[in-house]
Amino acid sequence: MRNNTYFLLLLLFCLALPAPASAQESQPPAAIVEKMAFKLARGVTNVATCVAEIPKQTVNTVRDRGSVGYVIGPLKGIGMTIYRGLVGGVEAIFFLVPQPGYYDPMMDPEYVWHGWGDANIEKPSTKTE
Repeated sequence: MRNNTYFLLLLLFCLALPAPASAQESQPPAAIVEKMAFKLARGVTNVATCVAEIPKQTVNTVRDRGSVGYVIGPLKGIGMTIYRGLVGGVEAIFFLVPQPGYYDPMMDPEYVWHGWGDANIEKPSTKTE
């Protein structure tokens, strides 16, 4: 009885394993190569520009937290510099691998120049009372 249970579990596992692989649509080779090239370029760009995280995080933290951001911002920037550099290196090295997603960016925002000054900004109300 126990052997039959193990056999059924193994059979179920073997049948369920190829299901996600067969569900993906095939894309033309030109589209796949283009996505690979974008992943490589994104990785190299993030490695080259990761140092810009220090002023970016400083500006964003000062805007959000006030003058304490002059101390916290550079520390966040150093951490994000290391993170963006490592993620960019991984994307550049493994640009042939369609992970995560299907050559999607591994971090958000995709590049260091995205996300400067767009968080928690209150816009003035146009209503007149």
